[in-house]
Amino acid sequence: MTAPLRHGEPIVVQVALDARAYDIVIGRGLLASLGARIKALRPGARVALVTDETVARHHLAACEASLTSAGLAAARIVVPVGEGSKSYATFETVCEAVIAARIERGDLVIAFGGGVIGDLAGFAAACVRRGLDFVQVPTTLLAQVDSSVGGKTGINSRHGKNLVGAFHQPAMVIADTALLDTLPRREFRAGYAEVAKYGLIGDAAFFSWLEDNWQEVFAGGPAREHAIAVCCRAKAGVVARDERETGERALLNLGHTFGHALEAGCGFSERLLHGEAVALGMALAFDFSARKGLMAAAEAARARAHLAAVGLPTHLNEVPGGTPGLDQLMDLIAQDKKVKRGKLTFILVRGIGRAFVANDVDAAEVRDFLADQMHSA
Repeated sequence: MTAPLRHGEPIVVQVALDARAYDIVIGRGLLASLGARIKALRPGARVALVTDETVARHHLAACEASLTSAGLAAARIVVPVGEGSKSYATFETVCEAVIAARIERGDLVIAFGGGVIGDLAGFAAACVRRGLDFVQVPTTLLAQVDSSVGGKTGINSRHGKNLVGAFHQPAMVIADTALLDTLPRREFRAGYAEVAKYGLIGDAAFFSWLEDNWQEVFAGGPAREHAIAVCCRAKAGVVARDERETGERALLNLGHTFGHALEAGCGFSERLLHGEAVALGMALAFDFSARKGLMAAAEAARARAHLAAVGLPTHLNEVPGGTPGLDQLMDLIAQDKKVKRGKLTFILVRGIGRAFVANDVDAAEVRDFLADQMHSA
């Protein structure tokens, strides 16, 4: 790994999608420049600003001041905090508010929040007037390194997570790392699961760097910006090569098949945050891979040890209130978007940094594995 970058000029990572290419701008204090950047991107555009109650309390005044200083008037749309807002009801509310604000095709929607807001506002932008441009301003670590990049938008169904949505790329992503200073420790820790994921998928050297430097990432400063930039470069490359997730991009779902099922089984509640579910899902994916003889058990133990050291859950008995029953978990796994013609698809690993797509995984084998995990818990 290279040494962490120093504070200074923002880091710019481009997502190379030909005419739809866009920049991810990473740095501290970027919110103040948001208005000027949007004005340069879409001169004369009107703006619908979608956020949640918590982000509004901490950062909405500064965001609106930046827009006002650039001569941009923004229609404010504030929704409740949490995964529950990725619903049909809240989606309707946002769409109607965007329409009521007379936002037209040449205008912009700003998704100002974490992954929930990015998914919700992005999906509304994809649908209203058959497609509006939008800008991602992610305010959580999880959103800055993962969900704000790549154009996946959507809401949840009672059958599972993110089952209703669209691919709709943003026009720009502004990742102000200073916004992470107000995150609760638990939220930052949950987002870190997605940071570790990039090392576990395909960059063993980055994972080793994280083992040595994760405390500095939590503390802020150059190590945090460096980690975010590494993740964004990795995701930008994958998205450019496989925008619609027909191959390589599926690797980014390491831990998500187990994780999404656990999230849904917990009612998309505060019991288990998305990043916590991903961490637990990755630990399960590594253990399942070791059980199948794909890798040494010591590698699985190393992956789990790092996630646990950070304070993330790695065993089923760490889910507050308990996990869903085995039958329910298997039903939820069967609803996963990566299922093809009823066959289970998992992201498995041959070691740290060596993930691969495993098609046609035997459901009975998964069931036996989970049963053993529940019994051992």
